[in-house]
Amino acid sequence: RARAGDPRAGFRRPEGEPGSAVPQGLIRAARKSGQLNLSGRSLSEVPQHVWRINLDTPEEAHQNLSFGAADRWWEQVDLTKLILASNKLQCLSEDVKLLPALTVLDVHDNQLTSLPSALGHLENLQKLDVSHNKLKTIPEELMQLTHLKSLLLHHNELSHLPDGFGQLVNLEELDLSNNHLTDIPTSFALLINLVRLSVAYNQLRNLPADISAMKSLRQLDCTKNCLETVPSELASMASLEQLYLRKNKLRYLPEFPSCKLLKELHAGENQIEILNAENLKHLNSLSVLELRDNKIKSVPDEITVLQKLERLDLANNDISRLPYTLGNLPQLKFLALEGNPLRAIRRDLLQKGTQELLKYLRSKIQDDVTSPNEEPPVTAMTLPSESRINMHAITSLKLLEYSEKQAAVIPDEMFNAVRSNPVTTVNFSKNQLNEIPARIVELKDSVCDVNLGFNKLSSISLELCMLHKLTHLDIRNNFLTSLPEEMETLTRLQIINLSFNRFKVFPSVLYRILALETILLSNNQVGSVDPLQLQKMDKLGTLDLQNNDLLQVPPELGNCETLRTLLLEGNPFRIPRAAILAKGTAAVLEYLRSRIPT
Repeated sequence: RARAGDPRAGFRRPEGEPGSAVPQGLIRAARKSGQLNLSGRSLSEVPQHVWRINLDTPEEAHQNLSFGAADRWWEQVDLTKLILASNKLQCLSEDVKLLPALTVLDVHDNQLTSLPSALGHLENLQKLDVSHNKLKTIPEELMQLTHLKSLLLHHNELSHLPDGFGQLVNLEELDLSNNHLTDIPTSFALLINLVRLSVAYNQLRNLPADISAMKSLRQLDCTKNCLETVPSELASMASLEQLYLRKNKLRYLPEFPSCKLLKELHAGENQIEILNAENLKHLNSLSVLELRDNKIKSVPDEITVLQKLERLDLANNDISRLPYTLGNLPQLKFLALEGNPLRAIRRDLLQKGTQELLKYLRSKIQDDVTSPNEEPPVTAMTLPSESRINMHAITSLKLLEYSEKQAAVIPDEMFNAVRSNPVTTVNFSKNQLNEIPARIVELKDSVCDVNLGFNKLSSISLELCMLHKLTHLDIRNNFLTSLPEEMETLTRLQIINLSFNRFKVFPSVLYRILALETILLSNNQVGSVDPLQLQKMDKLGTLDLQNNDLLQVPPELGNCETLRTLLLEGNPFRIPRAAILAKGTAAVLEYLRSRIPT
């Protein structure tokens, strides 16, 4: 025993006692708080005194000690929260029924192959997390937990669900992703309070039409199944806000007449060939439309009905022409078109970012239709001092442009002209700038797209790191060797172009900008990348490392599942061979995965 007065008494693990992995101090604290966290203790079984925590007389009661007010063991409360996550449990004892007051039971990340039927006695349970185990079945008794609000079953080995699932009428969150399910019980229709449902990464061939009865459902994730169609009844789900249908076998999109609140529709990596006006006309609230990696041949002019659209991803389709009216979508901030056989748009324009592209499309509308009532444009010659300033660009296009002037500094009058106009795009490319103009920080509340390419910059200023709305940054063809750690604050940055600089190492700050979708780092001298850091970047779709000094490609790079485009040509490594690189990104990633040591 620890000496009397030792404040750590009871937290020490007495040698050889059963359940010594659970210190008495934790048990004592749990009797007061009603909460016990035993996660990450390498437990292969739960000690009996944990299940009996509210039944057995505490050890302190047998000791002849005087208690202060804080140690009144007879005032203990029932255990309401038990966390057993990240242990080595292979089964749960039926004694779990001795804790009837539990509202939260978390046993995720263990080695459970089954659940005890006694769980059905925990009638107060509101949250049950048994994800990341090896469960093959769910006991019917679980269906008695009518107060359950959150049930997390993802990453198990379930191939079948009990028919009585509909009895869990108070369920608000249900995650069944990453299992082996081939169908969903029709009783799901009774889950009328369900808000979030994920059945992603299963083997579902169809969705039951009854699913449309879930009137509260806001988020439905069906990513990576075998769906060839979506029931038309889905279109009547009035509360639906996010719908994920990626990585299926869909040939067309359903119409959504009642989905007035749908904000995000993700249907990339399918076999969709046609995008109709009918698919779009009811989606008044849509802000994200993701249709990359399909076989879409054209975009209807009616896409302009999507007035709230902020992100449109049409990369890797068969689109040969775009409606110029796309340029008029007022909220559009991100437009991905790479990998399409577009004839009218030059490739270099596609790489300049969304704002430039939209500007080009708008200019084409004006070429097509010159309205007789058109007001004369604001003249560029407003004042003598502003003779080289295009005020029309600032006020109408929200563009501050001073490019191809071979200038060593940006004149102050450029920034003075902005005044209170919110500028979203800055183009200072093709000059002789040695440093980023300090006054760029004045634009921090509006600017999203900055182009400083083709200058003589050798460092990135802290002012640039304060442009917190920045989504696109082009600093190609400069003399950069590193990026400041302060760039971590650019949490909205999606695309960065660093090609043709002098980087010898992959800039580590990029690993921490988790919004990044595209990193262009070709034609530098980068010698290595950290695949484990890249795996955490779950938005990263394009990584261009062509013409660098990579002597080897780490096999773990194959685990970067979000990568759609990985460019590695022109490096000195020998493996993967050129023949594999030529097969494209998916083949390269698969090859790399096959080389991960097991």
